[in-house]
Amino acid sequence: MKKIVILSIAIFAVSCLSVFAQKSPITINKISTTVHGPEKGSLIIIGGGGFTPAIWSKFTELAGGKEKANVLVVTTAAGDSAELITETVNLIKKETGIQNVHVLHTGDLLVANSEKFIKPINQATAIFFDGGRQWHIADSYLNTLTHQAFRDLLNRGGVIAGTSAGATIQGSFLWRGDTKGSEVLIGDHTQGLGFLKNAVIDQHLLTRNREFDLIDFIKKSPELIGIGLEQATAIVVQRDTLEVIGKSYVAIYDYNTIIGNGVKHVNNGKENYEASNGPFFFLHEGQKYDLAKRQIIEQPRNKGDHSTTVTDDDE
Repeated sequence: MKKIVILSIAIFAVSCLSVFAQKSPITINKISTTVHGPEKGSLIIIGGGGFTPAIWSKFTELAGGKEKANVLVVTTAAGDSAELITETVNLIKKETGIQNVHVLHTGDLLVANSEKFIKPINQATAIFFDGGRQWHIADSYLNTLTHQAFRDLLNRGGVIAGTSAGATIQGSFLWRGDTKGSEVLIGDHTQGLGFLKNAVIDQHLLTRNREFDLIDFIKKSPELIGIGLEQATAIVVQRDTLEVIGKSYVAIYDYNTIIGNGVKHVNNGKENYEASNGPFFFLHEGQKYDLAKRQIIEQPRNKGDHSTTVTDDDE
C-alpha cells in the first residue's frame, strides 16, 4: 500500500511539473530576419579544451568592456555540486579584467521558471555557459522564464558564450545529449536552447576524432547547418555572419557540400565530391562564413601583400 501511495504522489508531482513548465513555453518566432544567427546580440561558441587571448578579448568587448561588463557563469552542466564551483569565475576575472562576474546555477526547473531567479539575468550583459553535460542545462532551463531571459539578453545586444557542453547547448538540435554518455550522438535529449537556429554543434572535434560524426545526420536533415569546433577555437556569430577565432579549425557541414552539389556517380550512386572536395570543409582563424547563403565570405586582399603570418601555438 505504501508503494502505491508513493507512486501516486510521484505521478501527480510529474504531471504538475509538466503543466507548470508549459505555462510559459519559449517559442522561436517562425518569422525571422535571420536564418541561423541571432537577430540581435552575439554568440561566442567555443570548442572546449582552453581559450586564447583573442577569444577573451572578443568576449570582453562584446560584454561591454571590463569596466561595464556584468557576467553570469552558468555552471549547471557540471551537475548538482556546480553551484560551488568558482574556477571559471576566477578565470574570467584573471583573463579579462572583468570583476563583476558571478555564478548562476540551479538544477530545478521550477526555480528556473521563477521571477526571482531571472533578476540577475535582467541586469547582465553576458552569459557564459561552462562545460560538463549539455543535458543538465536542457533539464534545468529549457522552456522556462530563464530561457526567455537569455533571449532577452541577446535582444538587448548582449553576448552569450559557452564552451564544450556550453557550446553544443546553443544549437537548436542537441547533439550528444543522451544521459547515458556523449558517445550516443542522438539521445534522450534532442532540443537545445536554440540561440543558433536550425543548427547542430559539436566540440572537441579533432582531439576526439569526431570530424565524421555529423555527416550522416546532416544528410538526413538538410535544413540544419552542422558546426564542429576544435579545442581552443571559437566562432563569433552576429546575425548570419560567422567568424573564426582561436588556435585551430572549425568544420562546416552543409547538405549541398556533403552530397557534392547533388551530382552523383552514374555507376554506384555514391556522392561525388569533385565540386566540394569532401563532405565538410574547414575554416581557420579570421575566415568568415555566411550562414544564410551557405558560403565563405571572401576577404579582400591588399595589393602587393604577399606576406606570410607565422603564429606561435605556445601560450
